[in-house]
Amino acid sequence: MSPGLSRRDAIRLSIATAAGATLARRRAAFSQTAAPPTPPPTAAPPEFEVSTVKPSPFNPSGYTSGIDTGHGRLDGQNVTLKRCIMGAYGVGPHQVVGGPDWLDSQRFDIQAKADQPIDDDATLNLMLQSLLADRFKLTLHRESRPTSAYVLEVDKKGPKLEISQGGESVTNTSTGRGGRVTMEIRNTDMDMFAKVLSREMDLPVVNQTGLAGLFNFTLHWTPDTAQPSGQTADDVSIFTAVQEQLGLHLRPAKAPVEVLVVDHAEMPSPN
Repeated sequence: MSPGLSRRDAIRLSIATAAGATLARRRAAFSQTAAPPTPPPTAAPPEFEVSTVKPSPFNPSGYTSGIDTGHGRLDGQNVTLKRCIMGAYGVGPHQVVGGPDWLDSQRFDIQAKADQPIDDDATLNLMLQSLLADRFKLTLHRESRPTSAYVLEVDKKGPKLEISQGGESVTNTSTGRGGRVTMEIRNTDMDMFAKVLSREMDLPVVNQTGLAGLFNFTLHWTPDTAQPSGQTADDVSIFTAVQEQLGLHLRPAKAPVEVLVVDHAEMPSPN
């Protein structure tokens, strides 16, 4: 006991000191728990390691045009910037609006390679988005607009689809001589197929098949605007091809559809 303090004062001082220490500990604990967590750093979008973008040479009507991806590579032949946007963002031609007047007329040859043999279409599409932002200075935003669409359903005779047993995801579409179109689908679900199909239609496609899982198939058709040199079994409309070759059906409907509005784009610099 300190000199000059009565026993009662000493007890009171001891209680006050203990209470103060408890309050300090509570304040410290509250300070630690109340502090907001530090957000994790934002991951940079994936990019191709190297890329080349060149204007396509003059080509006769019917020259092959399309984008092939796989094993960490992208090969775009005779493609427009609009076609690249459609592939990168998984939308149809009706879902890309705005932009410069050359968006759907000037054609390019594009080759790009990742640092790993990536086969995932979603990752490769993100890489293509980065390429377009870098080489074409592309900026855009999304809007939802009510519009006409096609609903993808199972035909009354049932689907004619091969169930995938695994492997890389492939969604390649190419146009051959005479305008005939081939769409190769591997290890892909119906939602993604509807997005890919939208790129070839005059309206967006909404999946309502109710089919779960991943599928493999190849679809052949000839657009109305094509002029094939000779008649073949592939000279059918896309509607007939979807029904006869896949056992599916396209039905017109109204639906809210997301569109991409191009705010800015520039011609790429040579490399």
